[in-house]
Amino acid sequence: MAYDDLRSFLEVLDREGQLLRITEEVRPEPDIAAAANAAPRLGDAAPALYFDNISGFTDARIAMNVHGSWANHALALELPKETGTKQQVEEFIRRWAEFPVRPEWREHPLWAENTQDGDDVDIFQVLPLIRLNDGDGGFYIDKAAVVSKDPEDPENSGKQNVGIYRIEVKGKRRLALQPVPVHDIAQHLRKAEESGEDLPIAIAVGNDPVISIVASTPMRYDENEYELAGALRGAPAPIAPAPLTGLPVPWGSEVVIEGVIEGRKREVEGPFGEFTGHYSGGRSMPVIRIDKISYRSNPVFEHLYLGMPWTEIDYLMAANTCAPLYEQLTKDFPEVQAVNATYTHGLVVIVSTRKRYGGFAKAVGMRVLTTPHGMGYAATVIVVDEDVDPFNLPQVMWALSTKMNPAGDLITIPNLSVMELGPQADTPGIVDKLIIDATTPVRPDHRGNYGNPVQDLPEMGEWLSRLRQLAAER
Repeated sequence: MAYDDLRSFLEVLDREGQLLRITEEVRPEPDIAAAANAAPRLGDAAPALYFDNISGFTDARIAMNVHGSWANHALALELPKETGTKQQVEEFIRRWAEFPVRPEWREHPLWAENTQDGDDVDIFQVLPLIRLNDGDGGFYIDKAAVVSKDPEDPENSGKQNVGIYRIEVKGKRRLALQPVPVHDIAQHLRKAEESGEDLPIAIAVGNDPVISIVASTPMRYDENEYELAGALRGAPAPIAPAPLTGLPVPWGSEVVIEGVIEGRKREVEGPFGEFTGHYSGGRSMPVIRIDKISYRSNPVFEHLYLGMPWTEIDYLMAANTCAPLYEQLTKDFPEVQAVNATYTHGLVVIVSTRKRYGGFAKAVGMRVLTTPHGMGYAATVIVVDEDVDPFNLPQVMWALSTKMNPAGDLITIPNLSVMELGPQADTPGIVDKLIIDATTPVRPDHRGNYGNPVQDLPEMGEWLSRLRQLAAER
């Protein structure tokens, strides 16, 4: 049965041995972030962490690393926790085919138990805020679903947006938000500012696990995240109108923060330890005025540690980056077999494909760079043959070692867009991008000597099954 809130998912994680409750007293800094930094090092079955005995706080609950392993990610999709990476991506793609599934409006949302309004708003009374990395410029909220609508077409549910963006806490009623230009909320804000208006938003903190997944999925501008959540859940996503803005927010959230992004106002935001494994510097960013906070009694603050991969965000944004790229590529190139964009939010993308003719793989690589995700993130695309598993790095390295000739297989495209957080860019937001063709040349491209490939022995499949059975019986 689909999860409707964070707490029901934490209960399942606990029952499955995937939640570690830290009962001893810990310091808010650096203990909580350091533990979340360490947790993914436990491997693909690393647990979520739950803290409720935090020095300096009389009543605080913080959940970390909730999506921080393939086991937890599988359980979020209601799959067996042993489900492998490639299988989870394939299941994600299969469920994507059911998109859209319209959400379900529900009454009596869980977050409506308590409220703060206007001048009485004090976010520090609601959330136990902590810093994540030593160099962070302040407290951050980094795993919240931010909801906004297109000001020019507010009734079009396809053009509404549910996204995860880093949010710095600037004061008890003041936040700073980073809207990356390729993200939908940046388009919403641009339209509002061009009309001389503020942009109403709602920020949902502590959500059911699928909401966090879809909020970090690079969907098209006119695709509704709640409708994807329904497809992934196998049931309509429950939503409710936020009381001040009327924006649709998850029904089961722990906290809902409402206010506006104030038009044409900017403040310095940052630095922040980002998913790239590097700090971003301080930059002038839009500011949010909080006008209302609604929250459950005894709210659980779900936080997310970011740093050098792999951390939780690398699991959260793995399958949901592969699936839309696969869906978008196969519309133009049905020869595409699989897409692996699990590394650092798809800054590197590996694609396996059949070829129609010589030069075909390079065209596939260029198409990756023109997808919504590719334009802002993908910096290097590696294209391999259909018999190379892009999720099997030894096979990918074999293809690079034996198929790629730098004389003709490295295509550099100068001065393309990349998100400003990319540390490899000399000028923030602009970078040269690379396509690596590691496929076997086909006519009329005659290069190399590939006429005698070694094939798997006919009996290999039978022996693979026998060996797996013997290993399981040990």
